[in-house]
This record gives sequence, structure tokens and C-alpha cells, in this order.
Amino acid sequence: MSTLETLLTDPDLAGVWNLVPDRSTITFKVKNAWGLLNVKGRFTEFSGGGQLTGAGAVSGRLDIVAASLNTGIRYRDKHLRSADFFDVERFAQIGVVVTGVRPTDGPPEGRAAELRADLTIKGVTAPLSVPVTVAELEDGSIQISGETTVVRSQFGLGWNRFGMVGATATAAAETVFVRAPR
Repeated sequence: MSTLETLLTDPDLAGVWNLVPDRSTITFKVKNAWGLLNVKGRFTEFSGGGQLTGAGAVSGRLDIVAASLNTGIRYRDKHLRSADFFDVERFAQIGVVVTGVRPTDGPPEGRAAELRADLTIKGVTAPLSVPVTVAELEDGSIQISGETTVVRSQFGLGWNRFGMVGATATAAAETVFVRAPR
């Protein structure tokens, strides 16, 4: 396995990298019922890609179809898609635009980083910092895994009848990218 610094600066790895949706997951969880339950869900439709310059710079984009959220309960999913939450009729996409990555000293050694991005939900964009692990897999693909906390009200997701829903949600992703043909 290569260190993250090697991956970022290797000119042979420079170029466009495409997300592999069937090898990737995007999930969320939020406390519900006054913190007694964790509601877990996932997004089933998303696409994206990135670019390594070979000189340490990274850029990328992840587009998530908001209506593809799935918690396993049809009535709850319908409510989450409504104007009370994601308002998928008006805001079909959730966007993550990667603006940079910085290696950090955290575990696992040589593979930890801070991913900087702009997150857009319901037309509201805010900066996001995500601690991630970056790994080069045996088949030459790159896996990026991370988790962060999102303040729901910052993005107009503040519906909270009787204080039942937690103020924050945890968003997590395990994404795999393959190099585009040159």
C-alpha cells in the first residue's frame, strides 16, 4: 500500500478518476424519538469523479439523487422527500464539490486525510471538512472512506415536530474510484 502523499504526487496516477457506484455507499443516520432510536438510511443513486494532478492537488464532484434516499420505511421516506426535509421536487440533487485534501497524522498511518468540500443541500452551500482514509486497492482503484456531522438546520432540514428529531445527522461514504482510460 502506498502512502497518501505518494498517491497525491505520483505523476503516473495523475488524471481523471471515475466513481464506481456499485462498489460505493453513501449513508446517513440521525437520532429520532428524542434520541432513543437511530434512523439509518442510504442514497441509492449517485455519480461522480475526481482528478489528481500529480502535484498534490485534488478536485472532484459527487452528485446524489435526493429522491433515492431509502430508510426501509416507505412512509418515512415519503416524508423525508417532502418539503419538510429534502424537498426533492424543487431540489433534485445533493452536491459535494471537493476543493482539496490534506494528509493528516491520524490513523491509519500514511492514509489519513482531511477532505475539504462544499456541500449543497436544498440550494444552500456550506464548507465541509471530512476526516477520511484513502487506500489504494489491489486492483489499482482508490477507496475513500469518511464520516462527518451535518447540522440539519443549516441546510433547511430543520423540521422537528415535538423535538423528536436530532439536530445533527451523521453522513458517511465509502467510495471507490477507478482511473479513466487515457
